[in-house]
Amino acid sequence: MTAHSYSLNPIGHIATPFQQKFAIPRQSALTRARGCITLSEAVADPRVFKGIEDYSHLWLLFIFHETLSRGWKPAVKAPRLGGNDTMGVFASRSTHRPNGIGMSVVKNEGWHQQDDQLQLLVSGVDLLDGTPIIDIKPYLAYADAVADAEDKLDSYAPLPERSVRFHDEASLTADTLSQQHPDFRALLCRVLQQDPRPAYRQKLATDPKVYKVVLYHNDISWRVTDGTVEVLSIDPLSE
Repeated sequence: MTAHSYSLNPIGHIATPFQQKFAIPRQSALTRARGCITLSEAVADPRVFKGIEDYSHLWLLFIFHETLSRGWKPAVKAPRLGGNDTMGVFASRSTHRPNGIGMSVVKNEGWHQQDDQLQLLVSGVDLLDGTPIIDIKPYLAYADAVADAEDKLDSYAPLPERSVRFHDEASLTADTLSQQHPDFRALLCRVLQQDPRPAYRQKLATDPKVYKVVLYHNDISWRVTDGTVEVLSIDPLSE
């Protein structure tokens, strides 16, 4: 068989609340974070969205653009198994793939044209801000939802579901930010409930280390005490 190579050009880029890879939910369905895909000029024809309103959910295919330079690995560390055990790259959702392509299911929130830009709004995103999108496809429930599908990993390495508590000043700041970003508090809670610490530290019910996560250009400091995630402070990122 003759080997061929193919090139791909992004059809657009997505804006999301996630400015860093750390703490991005591991799967899109685990968050209601909203995103806005701005199509590139080459495909920004309103006809590309004709009929898309008939689908409640969509597949996004995208590029793991921040890890491409690191190449791929045949076996990758599995965070849910403690970070030291490995799995085959094709048995994982690792970013270190031969072609660096990812996929996520998102909710279709409609499209609009703003000036000369064609934009698609989605929710339930787990993508880094600025991620290149290479394709959009409808999610077909009859074909894509497999009733008897199995995920054995979930039976012995389920995702954490921790309580989240805000310190007083952090709570006030969260309320203020919610005026600009109505989903801010709920999104932050959903991200932290999943305990984004490395898996080997998730075993610690009390962890003195202070961690940070960035949402909507805000730096959030937090730690885990007696199994509860405490939001210590929320500060805007310096320009």
